[in-house]
Amino acid sequence: MTLSTTDAEISAPVSGVAELAHLGVIRVAGEDTVKFLQGQLTQDVALLSLSEARLGAFCNVKGRMQASFVIFKRSPEEVLLVCSRDILPATLKRLSMFVLRAKAMLSDASAEFALYGVAGNAIELIVGGNRPVWTKSDIGDASLMFLHPGAGQPRALWCAPAGSPRPEGPLLDIARWNWLEVRSGIAMITQPIFEAFVPQMLNYESVGGVNFKKGCYPGQEIVARSQFRGTLKRRAYLAHTAGVPAVGQEVFHASDAEQPCGLVAAAAATPSGGFDAIVSMQTSAAADAGEGRLTLGSATGTPLALLPLPYPLLEDI
Repeated sequence: MTLSTTDAEISAPVSGVAELAHLGVIRVAGEDTVKFLQGQLTQDVALLSLSEARLGAFCNVKGRMQASFVIFKRSPEEVLLVCSRDILPATLKRLSMFVLRAKAMLSDASAEFALYGVAGNAIELIVGGNRPVWTKSDIGDASLMFLHPGAGQPRALWCAPAGSPRPEGPLLDIARWNWLEVRSGIAMITQPIFEAFVPQMLNYESVGGVNFKKGCYPGQEIVARSQFRGTLKRRAYLAHTAGVPAVGQEVFHASDAEQPCGLVAAAAATPSGGFDAIVSMQTSAAADAGEGRLTLGSATGTPLALLPLPYPLLEDI
């Protein structure tokens, strides 16, 4: 069964500024910064301009994502990677192992920057209007990165030096921001889904998170093979449930009560009740997601109903 969120919920304005304390910042600085990151991430950092931001991932040699980031440059030799705090220390350690002789210094700069999510009309208070996705506007020492919309509402990420005034706008509850994040259809890597997915299993190739023309990085052959040889059998889908999904929780299909068909990658409470979730699952299970056939946690768990994705998949473009 495929459900749609009510027109009232989609059109209801969600506007404000939410402090994103669950995110942190890795700073990479030095004359070899771009060259170093170019060899580690799924994104083409060399082509990233000072007026852009990008989604990207850091994979293991099997192409499984160990971390994902919002990536942007503060200068030609300084790049910030915004990621979930729960994976930041381990990610910093793993990335640092590859520096070797490169002139690039990595550090946890979370305490040096303040991060806020800006949604809806609050964006206009800062820059006078919305911008295309993945563009970046600098306002003094602060940067505003325009993200994919959620539930039809424009969203942006504000990053400024610690101690700077927070961006203008009413306070937005973090629960509402998290719901917009889920409704964007883009799940960031957190500890419960560490090394659970290759990028395409979270649709990263369809939202600008993978560049297939750049050079090698850990897991690059696996990621490319999944894309061009048709071996990918899992995708990310939006779903709604009356249950309470947890990130990393298994999803089952009525055709197989023993083996899960998917995994919850992100979840948040919806304003109208229940929870929305991003679920990475077998494409065959999604194609046969009739009423009550997808369940949360076990074969007898709470049903999940699929929702439309807010963006086209790359294969459909």
